[in-house]
Amino acid sequence: MRIKPHKEDNGENNIFWVTMTDLMTALVLVFIVLFFYTYMTSYYEKIESKLEQKKASQALEETLKAQNIDASVDGISGVVKISDLELFEVNSYELSDKGRKYLDKFAPAYFNSLFSNDYLNKNVSKIIIEGHTDSQTFKGKYSEDEQYMKNMELSLKRAYAVANYMTSTQYNKENGKRLRKMIIVEGASFSNPVILNGKEDYNKSRRVELKIVMKQ
Repeated sequence: MRIKPHKEDNGENNIFWVTMTDLMTALVLVFIVLFFYTYMTSYYEKIESKLEQKKASQALEETLKAQNIDASVDGISGVVKISDLELFEVNSYELSDKGRKYLDKFAPAYFNSLFSNDYLNKNVSKIIIEGHTDSQTFKGKYSEDEQYMKNMELSLKRAYAVANYMTSTQYNKENGKRLRKMIIVEGASFSNPVILNGKEDYNKSRRVELKIVMKQ
């Protein structure tokens, strides 16, 4: 004898599965909304951060111009490029008299501008001082690798000379302890030459750059 299933049982099962389906759909929708909200919040925060950094970079550029300091400032990233002609004699990593006078003006203007800007003061974690050379070779029988490393040594020593002198100038010493933890010295040899009209501009390739690294 067969026992037929009660129709009421099927109805209850159907109601259960419909309810579970609705619940899962609702959870998926909530997840999508939260994901979209998080993504958009992060996106707008990045946009706002870039705008603030751009404003700070432009303020730095205006400060240097107002004090007649010859330096190239990227109006978006805040990277500052100083020609080695302002700082060193040819093939030397010792600051020239002209270079010391230049940094006497540049260093306090740069550091004080950085720390007086609310956004940069709160968000800059590192200041990279990076030396660059042109790709011209040293006299003597050196391999390509040796030429590169000799230029690496020169670029690193130049960056160190700039960093060492800048931290001894008359910027706001309230930030001295913090600044010592922020500065990083790097050499780049001729890995990033300046190319104009398809050719390297040797004068522009020889430079010292100051880069700010923002907190993540």
